[in-house]
Amino acid sequence: MKATGIVRRIDDLGRVVIPKEIRKTLRIREGDPLEIFTAKDGEVILKKYSPIGELNEFSQEYAETLAEVLGYGVLITDLDSIIAVSKLPKKDYKEKSISDELEAIISERTVKYSKDKNILPLFKEDQKEYTSQVIMPIISASGDCIGSIVVVSKDKDTIAESEENL
Repeated sequence: MKATGIVRRIDDLGRVVIPKEIRKTLRIREGDPLEIFTAKDGEVILKKYSPIGELNEFSQEYAETLAEVLGYGVLITDLDSIIAVSKLPKKDYKEKSISDELEAIISERTVKYSKDKNILPLFKEDQKEYTSQVIMPIISASGDCIGSIVVVSKDKDTIAESEENL
């Protein structure tokens, strides 16, 4: 991504407005938490904060355990990208930005079961090579949606209701 700079003034309460175009490009929504860092040369750095991102190693272990128990591919996402992959090629999925459809399912806080032609893309270039998928939002203890768990099957046998309940 090309670096973009805009000069903004700080108001009397210490606030800086981030332009809408930059927020849209970086997928920063109203209420999203941001980390603030300072660099040695006087730079102030804003970074999107992901509560699941801090649990990256745990997320990967959880995905591997769930995939082993279920026998299907498992992906774990935060609100922006796929952060853990098991039983699927990592290079095809890991760190890809999630699709708008998946983002909508997460924000609606609903469990979505799809098969055959109703499969949702998980990221923008997704070829949807699955026969069935289950998307479950991850809700934190404070009640915020922080990501999703996606179980996918590429085989002819679809994900059963018992696996969906896991």
